Amino acid sequence: MKKNVLIFGLVLSIILCINMILMVNLMYSNPDYRGNDFLGYASMLVIYSLIYFGVRNYRNKELKGIISFGKAFKTGLLITLMASVSYVIVWLFYYYLFVPDFIEVYSAHVIKNCTPEDDISAKITEMAELKENYKNPLFVILVTFSEVFPVGLIVTLLSAFILKRKPNNITN
Repeated sequence: MKKNVLIFGLVLSIILCINMILMVNLMYSNPDYRGNDFLGYASMLVIYSLIYFGVRNYRNKELKGIISFGKAFKTGLLITLMASVSYVIVWLFYYYLFVPDFIEVYSAHVIKNCTPEDDISAKITEMAELKENYKNPLFVILVTFSEVFPVGLIVTLLSAFILKRKPNNITN
């Protein structure tokens, strides 16, 4: 299981981090970029589908096609944790070394892209609070981890449920 978790966790980490860096650079290079949370999380969901393939690979190649929900969940969870921790570490280095003004740029971007239905003064207050909170590295770590880990956890649960297979359920 260790080898499988390392391989799929590393691949997932690399793809997830590249996606993050591309999205941040897109916001910096294209001030008119109108990202959306749905698209962002949908792309993460597609990226995290590697968890499914990691668990399936472990089940089929190392466990002769049999895996319990618990073992499948544990494998997916380890892959998710590896990718999420890698994401946080890369973000910390990227943020503090390359884009230390990210919160200012992000806040301006959010406020600029408010719609008439949005409460702009509330959004300005929210962005000011985010800027203040982002001064605390622990906050940065927790927020960054919470961006990606829940998506991985959902994919892990679904993968474990779909891939679980008892010895009497094997069909040839």
